[in-house]
Amino acid sequence: QGKQKKTRKYAVMKRMISLRDERLKEKDRAKAPVKKKEDPSAIKEREVPQHPSCLFFQYNTQLGPPYHILVDTNFINFSIKAKLDLVQSMMDCLYAKCIPCITDCVMGEIEKLGQKYRVALRIAKDPRFERLPCMHKGTYADDCLVQRVTQHKCYIVATVDKELKRRIRKIPGVPIMYISRHR
Repeated sequence: QGKQKKTRKYAVMKRMISLRDERLKEKDRAKAPVKKKEDPSAIKEREVPQHPSCLFFQYNTQLGPPYHILVDTNFINFSIKAKLDLVQSMMDCLYAKCIPCITDCVMGEIEKLGQKYRVALRIAKDPRFERLPCMHKGTYADDCLVQRVTQHKCYIVATVDKELKRRIRKIPGVPIMYISRHR
């Protein structure tokens, strides 16, 4: 007969006494927050987000040819897999001149992917691509693209990433370009 093994239950934690428990001494207890009475004559301030002047209802008036398109890392990779010429397929999609823009964060992300994605790096260093400098810390490209699009509504975002598309759809007036069925 062997000894029975006791397995610890998943996410078990010791129970802690709250600071308002009556078993604690009066000096150790947390004080209840005191509510201030509101002055009815005081001016009430609310923080309402300022809507950009470029939006006419849901229509973005800053968008127009030549289109500036912010390109994401996976958009370049998917265009290689689908054997698409990036600039030419953008122009075929929008029927106008397109200027693909690539941020320092996206460039850093492609460089980090290493030797396997050297073709994507060569495409990103194309002179037709406009380089946009980044002033923030870190190289997380999704946050960088969302921040840039929130500030300036003159960009179209080219991405295949579902999570990034979901985040950008919440920002009004920003169109999304993506690759589906090799088009």
